[in-house]
Amino acid sequence: MAAFSGSLFAATTPAKPAAPAPVVKPKTVTDWCTPLAARLPKVSVDDCRNTKLQPTGTNSLNGFPLLARDLSASAKHPHAIKVLLIGGIHGDEQTASAIVFKWLENIQKSSEQEFQWKVAPIINPDGLLAPKPRRMNAHGVDLNRNFPTPDWQKEAPAYWSRVTRSDPRRYPGKAPISEPESRWVYDTIEKYKPNVVISVHAPFGVLDFDGPTSPPSRFGRLIYNRVGVYPGSLGNYSGIHKDIPVVTIELPNASQMPPDAEVQRIWLDMQKWIRQNIVTSTKTVKRL
Repeated sequence: MAAFSGSLFAATTPAKPAAPAPVVKPKTVTDWCTPLAARLPKVSVDDCRNTKLQPTGTNSLNGFPLLARDLSASAKHPHAIKVLLIGGIHGDEQTASAIVFKWLENIQKSSEQEFQWKVAPIINPDGLLAPKPRRMNAHGVDLNRNFPTPDWQKEAPAYWSRVTRSDPRRYPGKAPISEPESRWVYDTIEKYKPNVVISVHAPFGVLDFDGPTSPPSRFGRLIYNRVGVYPGSLGNYSGIHKDIPVVTIELPNASQMPPDAEVQRIWLDMQKWIRQNIVTSTKTVKRL
């Protein structure tokens, strides 16, 4: 792909969004959960509170804490597979966050946990909590085009200009991991070292996969169908260049949750795939 000149990049960069209204940093879990529950389908304030999410130490540009929860595997699984489960990297995909809340409830209720989990339901709180939920963060950056894939400085802005015609909803930013939200995901992958990443989106209604091992054929009604590989995407960065498998779950609707039975079916199929593929591949690597 041809190099992209700095002058052309400056010419096609969208006007900087107006500065967002300041957000008071929440002080209690109720403060966090009240605005979140108002935007997430089938997630009440009590549902949110009961997940016991904690601030990670990283705040969004508007000052809202990125929230996460670590859950250890049972003692009988001392070498448990590490799973990073994230949702809401695009703020206008509300179901992608809501379903992660439901699965976090499932993890907490389980008396026997075979995996080690790090769960972050809302990577882009500023997009979710904007007056109208939007894909980008408060800087107008598509966080899923902001990861440091090779040749990002050449490929990401060129792809944005040529393929998307400088669509502001897909603006990759001025530099890789320039945003606190994408940097948190990047730092978490570096420090937590997950064996697999599950990233939830909407509304394509398919499964996508990047990385080593066999892709899942289906979770619930969602069937494997490659969406594509993009400069700066999480699947490209983690799955292809870090060799950490990334399953992208694309729910069929961004604002309407699947039926409860389907939420559970996707959850069970996901764990089965992890059990049969990630665990086996990890044991094989250890033997080698």
